[in-house]
Amino acid sequence: MYDQLDNSKVCVSFMKKISSLFAILLILGMSAPVLGQSFPQKRAITLVVPFAPGGGTDALARDLAKPLADKLGVPVVVDNKGGAGGTIAAQQISQAKPDGHTLLFVTSTFVTAAATDRKLPYDVSKDFSPIAKLGSGPLLLVVNPQTGINQVSGLIDNAKRNPNSLNYVSAGQGSINHLSGELFEQRTGIKMTHIPYKGSGPATMDLIGGQAQIFFATVPTILNQIKAGKVKLIATTAKSRSKLFPDVQTVMESGVKSFEVGTWWGIVGPKDLPVDIVATLNRAINESSASEALVKRFEEEGAERFSGTPAEFGSSIKQELDGWRKVVQDAGLKID
Repeated sequence: MYDQLDNSKVCVSFMKKISSLFAILLILGMSAPVLGQSFPQKRAITLVVPFAPGGGTDALARDLAKPLADKLGVPVVVDNKGGAGGTIAAQQISQAKPDGHTLLFVTSTFVTAAATDRKLPYDVSKDFSPIAKLGSGPLLLVVNPQTGINQVSGLIDNAKRNPNSLNYVSAGQGSINHLSGELFEQRTGIKMTHIPYKGSGPATMDLIGGQAQIFFATVPTILNQIKAGKVKLIATTAKSRSKLFPDVQTVMESGVKSFEVGTWWGIVGPKDLPVDIVATLNRAINESSASEALVKRFEEEGAERFSGTPAEFGSSIKQELDGWRKVVQDAGLKID
């Protein structure tokens, strides 16, 4: 009799444990979808733009923000933090919480600044998570019309006859305009004088005014000046001809070997960004870059839309960083 009672107690205890375990599993099963949907949380994503409002980069970021917000189901707020060639904003993002809610809109300056400044408070290769590349476009090699230079060969001949007599302008030390000029010197064997400015605006004005003769300019910076005849376009810098100027040769077509330069746009986050968050953002950004507004803007800037993986973007950043560092080293540049 006592054995039967003991057995009954054991059975009841066992059934209670089974019931408790089943309840726990049921709760976990119900919670799993919620945990899997933790990103994005129901709060805004901040997209930091490392330049002042109103420029081409800012406009592109804002064109991206709306369709991206629609894809992710949360607001995407553009926050402009200009200064120090974009390094202030980059430092902020390098220290941000890796939850996917703070991102950095980057351009080619992200890499050229790192190639020329070894004292940056962050490491481009280690302190960021590449997410998606949006697109890329050529630079436009323009000259002051008063120079009488009509093609790349004429520029080279002029510079060889008069070393350092031609001035080329840039948006600042270590900018894509600056390093393009350095690369051009290395590929052609000529010597020019670099004049850095605090931005493309004043550089363009002095080019038009005749204080300088040459500019490797971005399309948004110089397009209207070309159309107005205030500067003369003699070549584009990409591998293939620009759709905006199909009759204008590339620098390489003009006889300069291994000269392929362009500007690009992309999104990165802080390091240690979880793989699933990176994948979610990459997919949403790739889809958003196909929106009507962005496609139109790429066309207006003679750029090509890009849709790829985070790994592809990371690889292109590394390749470009290595390439520009070699240009800086070969030129003996020392930029603080």
